Formats: sequence, structure tokens, C-alpha cells
Amino acid sequence: MNLAGVFAPIPTPFDDRDRVDTARLKSALGKWVKRSCSGFVVLGSNGEAALMDDFECDQAIVAAREAVPRDKAFIVGTGRESTQAAVKATKRAAEHGADAVLVRTPGFFKSQMTNDVFVRHYTAVADASPVPVLLYNFTAVTGVNLQPAAVARLATHPNIVGMKESGGDVAQVADLVSLTPDDFIVLAGAAATLYPMMCVGAVGGILALANVLPDPCVQLYELTKAGRHAEAIALQRQLVPVARLLGATHGVPGLKAALNLLGYDVGLPRPPLMPLPESILPALREALAQFEEIPA
Repeated sequence: MNLAGVFAPIPTPFDDRDRVDTARLKSALGKWVKRSCSGFVVLGSNGEAALMDDFECDQAIVAAREAVPRDKAFIVGTGRESTQAAVKATKRAAEHGADAVLVRTPGFFKSQMTNDVFVRHYTAVADASPVPVLLYNFTAVTGVNLQPAAVARLATHPNIVGMKESGGDVAQVADLVSLTPDDFIVLAGAAATLYPMMCVGAVGGILALANVLPDPCVQLYELTKAGRHAEAIALQRQLVPVARLLGATHGVPGLKAALNLLGYDVGLPRPPLMPLPESILPALREALAQFEEIPA
């Protein structure tokens, strides 16, 4: 399984009664799979997995697996606060057809999350997992940082194949690449940092923007991979304002609003998250308009 490329971490639709809407999920995936992404992540941060219980997570995995063709990578987020829960979630994801799992760092007991704790946690998950494991570092959300020293130790595990790094520290990505084996992959976690992270050794990205603008994201990946730096930088500059709106500025509400504008019908965020204010929609529409993605 090739995990280089651009992957879309898809949102989870909920219905008017706040239940996982598998029909909407399949419908949206029916459109996404026709685009140029290498694969999809369900139950990541953008999938609102932290707001879902295990039964709901399984519903989403089963529905998405039915819609994603076998030639596209199907990655499932299985991060949990306890090691036991992460192991169980990982095994269930594999049973439901995951090609690989993406496991975020636990972070509730922040001061106790040392390198040794992370190594023990991820080793237990990887030992038990029937499918390859990707580490997932997202300090802005979890409040903890999976440091290169810990990743270097984990990268020797035969079932830990890479990681998603969602921080903006390019120097840390360079360390991750230099301290791990050549076949250990590092994926950028934001479109705004895809180009610089690839320049220091990342091999692609899991990008919220790839839900909304999959083809430009893949084009940026291809230009950078080909060493066409002037064109890549120009495209990166175009993408950054939209990426910021959907990431650091408005997050999941912004992502779902953008997708609804594009005709994907992914519904509203799950409470306590609130829908994007109507006053923001014109700016979002204007940012997307330059890419000619909004239906006439």
C-alpha cells in the first residue's frame, strides 16, 4: 500500500436528530472518489471523531468502506485516551476494512505524556494492530507534542509505517525525516505547510483542503515532487488563504460550510461546535471562487 500522496480527511455528516448520517456520507464519497486524491481518512479530527462514541464510529467506518474503492487508500482514525481503547478501536477498524489506522496522541494527562509513555502506548497499539499504524501529532488540539526522539524509537517497529505531523514546525519535520528510516513516511497535516514540509522530506499530506479543492492540492504535491518550485510556490500562495479559513480560523464549521457551498451536503457540525456564522459565508465563497469550484 502506497501512503505517499494527498489524502482527504473527510467530515462526518449528522442528520437533523444528531445521528451519524451514513446515506449522506456515502453520497459525498461518491463524488470525492472521482477526484484525484490518493485516498481518504475517516474519523480524523475533521471527522469530529472526538465527539462520537464507538458505535457511531463503527457505523461511519462501515459506510465509508462500502463507498471507497480498493484502489484508494482507506485510513481510519483510532486514537483514544487509553491504550486499551485505542487497541480495541484499531482492531475494530481493521475488521471493518481499514487499510491502515491513524492514531492521535492521548493528551488528557498532558504533564504525564513523556517520550517513554508515548513509546509504550504506540508500541502496544502497533503490536496488536492487524494493519499498519500511522502516528498522529496535532499539538494544537491535544496540547502535547510527539517529539522526534520518541518517533525515532517508534519508527523501528515493523508495524509503524509513518506519521501525520499537523504542527507548523518545519524544523521538527526535518528532524523526523532525518531520525527515521528511509521507508518511514511523514505526511503534512495542513495544506498551508505542504510545500515546505515536502521540501524537507515529507511525502505528501492529509489535508482538510483536499476535501474542498482536491485537484489543486494534488497539483501542488505533483509540482513539488517534480522539483518545479516556482510553480509550486505560486500555487501554495493561492491555496494558503483558503486553507487558513478551513483550518486555524474556522475549523470544522468552516470545512462543512465550504463543502455545503460546493454541493456536498455534509450537514452541520455536531454540538458543541456551532455552524459557521452566515456573515462569514461571503468571504468563504469569494476565497473559493478563484478556483471555479462553486456550482453555477
